[in-house]
Amino acid sequence: MHTGPHIVSDVMTHTVVAVGRDAPFKEVVALMEQWKVSAVPVLEGESRVVGVVSEADLLPKEEFRDADPSRHDQLRRLSDLAKAGAVSAGELMSSPAVCVRADATLAEAARVMAHSKVKRLPVVNAEGMLEGVVSRSDLLKVFLRPDSDIEEEVRRTVAAYLFPEQPVTVSVREGVVTFGGNLGNRNLVPVAARLARAVEGVIDVRMDFRTS
Repeated sequence: MHTGPHIVSDVMTHTVVAVGRDAPFKEVVALMEQWKVSAVPVLEGESRVVGVVSEADLLPKEEFRDADPSRHDQLRRLSDLAKAGAVSAGELMSSPAVCVRADATLAEAARVMAHSKVKRLPVVNAEGMLEGVVSRSDLLKVFLRPDSDIEEEVRRTVAAYLFPEQPVTVSVREGVVTFGGNLGNRNLVPVAARLARAVEGVIDVRMDFRTS
């Protein structure tokens, strides 16, 4: 049974496809298709991550294939136009790469993804060396956590902490936590709901207290 917050190393993929700066455009596309990924890290030296090539970096070549952009569009989209003419990973990549550490919590990784609008994050150590990749689907694995594990954690960290002397029950079904039983003081109900929602794998929290 897992105790404490899940971290990136719990869910990340350790076997990662990556390319060097000199990898040709076509090789990058072929690798992404072969491995069914939407982005690949770009490495140099001893596996140090220097950038990432994503589908968004590759698309300008097709977008501007037969286009004649106006001067306004040229000035507004200089980066995309440069990528349209790129022939190697080093010219295509977005740099510096948005990365995450293996000991980051899943919530931290999710915030980085949302803020940076990316689907995958290279996982690096303190020296920037590649250790794995974490994707959106990896972060969602926490919702596969067994109801019994969630129930035990909510009982231990929420119910026993907030209601040590009261007959409060906890049940979990499909990730939905339900508090029940007799409760004399309802002032702690919002606190219980907030703490329970912070437990990983919880989908929703419901209150079914009876006032004694």
